[in-house]
Amino acid sequence: MTTRFLDRPDGRLAYHVTGPDDAPLAVALHGMGANRHAFRLLAPALVEAGFRVASLDLRGHGESTAVWPAYDAERVAEDAIALVHELGGGPAVLVGSSVSSGAVTFAAARSPQDVAGIVLVGATTIQRPMNPVMRLAFWAVTHSVTLWGTFYRSLFKAGRPAGFADDTAGLLRQLREPGRLHAVAAVLEPTSVWWADGPAAEVTCPVLVVMGTRDPDFKDAAAEARAAVGAFTGTEAQLLLVQGAGHYPFLETPDEVGPAIAAFAVGAPAAGVDASPEAVPGDPRG
Repeated sequence: MTTRFLDRPDGRLAYHVTGPDDAPLAVALHGMGANRHAFRLLAPALVEAGFRVASLDLRGHGESTAVWPAYDAERVAEDAIALVHELGGGPAVLVGSSVSSGAVTFAAARSPQDVAGIVLVGATTIQRPMNPVMRLAFWAVTHSVTLWGTFYRSLFKAGRPAGFADDTAGLLRQLREPGRLHAVAAVLEPTSVWWADGPAAEVTCPVLVVMGTRDPDFKDAAAEARAAVGAFTGTEAQLLLVQGAGHYPFLETPDEVGPAIAAFAVGAPAAGVDASPEAVPGDPRG
């Protein structure tokens, strides 16, 4: 897939596109310390459902410019909308993995005419202070590529996809480039994650929250997912709990999660979409 670049005021963002040029657009934003290839198994499901899929490397990640003045969710939201405009495909469905769940929420709240629906995978909703041990651990994994690789591998609980070792090795090679680890830590600016008390209430498009029941980012992943659903008070928010999956359910269980997200995306432009039997509003299964 050919790498394209989107010029922004402070750098350029790498992305690639799959699917027909005249198809409705979906834009996928990966999480902290990952890259756009995280969506290599989700994109085909969306293309099969009739979409053109743009997978974006976040600021500081992948092949995008390494060093930026800011990496927070509001800026990443602006990047996503700029890409929608660049590709002329709006309104688009936005998929945000992990920290990018905040960015797609900001995008939907601030630019509703450009967003048909949003999907949040592994979304954190409320800020929790780190104790000294957790702060030290966070510092360590964001200052060592080796430790980051160990942490990244631990996020997969329901299995690893084919080619995982090679893909992870490529990811870690990128993270060894100057400035990359700084970006990994910097995406956790406050607005990048703690969006539930602000923009979520302003969102009016359909929302799908996807959470693995064994996501190690959370003490109680199902409760975190229900909190995310509850934050969207101005629209219909649906919940898909993926049994046994960790932080990357679209890579761990692609045959389940890919079609569910695709079905949601197809129906997203219509209010009251019923995405799939697994994606029921407020469903607490798990």
